[in-house]
Amino acid sequence: MPKIEPKDDSVRGLKGLHLYHAGWSNCSMRVRMTLEEKGLPWVSHHLNIRTGEHITPEYFAIHPIGLVPALVHDGDIWIDSKDIIRYLDDTYPEPRLAPVGETQIAQAAAWMDLASAIHVSAVKTYVYSTKPIEKLGKTAAELELYRKLQTNEELLAFHTRCSTGARLTEKDQHDAECLLHEAFAQLDTYLGEHRWLAGDELTLADITWVPLHYTLVQAGLHFDRHPNVESWARRIATRPSFQKAVVDWFDGSPPADG
Repeated sequence: MPKIEPKDDSVRGLKGLHLYHAGWSNCSMRVRMTLEEKGLPWVSHHLNIRTGEHITPEYFAIHPIGLVPALVHDGDIWIDSKDIIRYLDDTYPEPRLAPVGETQIAQAAAWMDLASAIHVSAVKTYVYSTKPIEKLGKTAAELELYRKLQTNEELLAFHTRCSTGARLTEKDQHDAECLLHEAFAQLDTYLGEHRWLAGDELTLADITWVPLHYTLVQAGLHFDRHPNVESWARRIATRPSFQKAVVDWFDGSPPADG
C-alpha cells in the first residue's frame, strides 16, 4: 500500500520521521536500515509485538491491518515496508539506494516482489513453526480483540491457527522451508554472477532480503546449500547500518542508546 489517510488524528501533528516498528520484525529492519544508510534522524515508536502492543484500536487507526512498520512523515502515513523504503529513497535521494538502469530497476522490483510473495506462506510460517507458541502465539484475549480489529483474511487465518489448538504442523514447517530454499536458490544463482542483487552497489533489493536471511538464521534455517547468499550476507553484515538497524534491535527491545 502507498500513503494512506490516518484515522488517528493525533499523528497528523507529528513532524519529521516517526517510525512505528518492532525490534525483530524483518520488515521493520528494512526501514531502519534504509534510514541508517541515509543518515536520517527518526523518532522511534517501538511496539513489543510479543506482548500485543500492536493489537489495539489506537494502532489499527494508524495501520489498517495492524502490521509493523508504519512510517509517519510530517503527518502522512506510509505502510508496507517495500513502499516505505522506496518513498524514503525518493524523498531523500542521497545516497541513492534505488538501482540505475532499466534492467537493474526491473531486477530490483522482481526481488522485492518475491520477498513480499513469500512473507506469510514461507517466512512467517517458518518462524512461527520453529518458536515456542507461547512466545509468538496470541493469548485468548489478544486473539479475541484481534478478530474484532483485523480485516485481512490471510492474516486473520494465520494468527488464529497459530494461537489455537490447530497450531502449525511439521508439514507446515517443511512446506515453508521448501519455499524458502526455492527462493534463496534463485538469489544464490544470481549472486554467483553478481556482487549485489541489482547493480554494482547495495540497493533496496539487498536491504529487502538481508533481514529475511538474518531472521531465518536466528530461527534455525541453514544456508549451507546457498554459499553465494552466505558470502553476500557477510558483506552486508559489516555495514554500520546493519549493526544499528538489525542486530542491535533483534532481541525485541530498544538498544541502549535508542
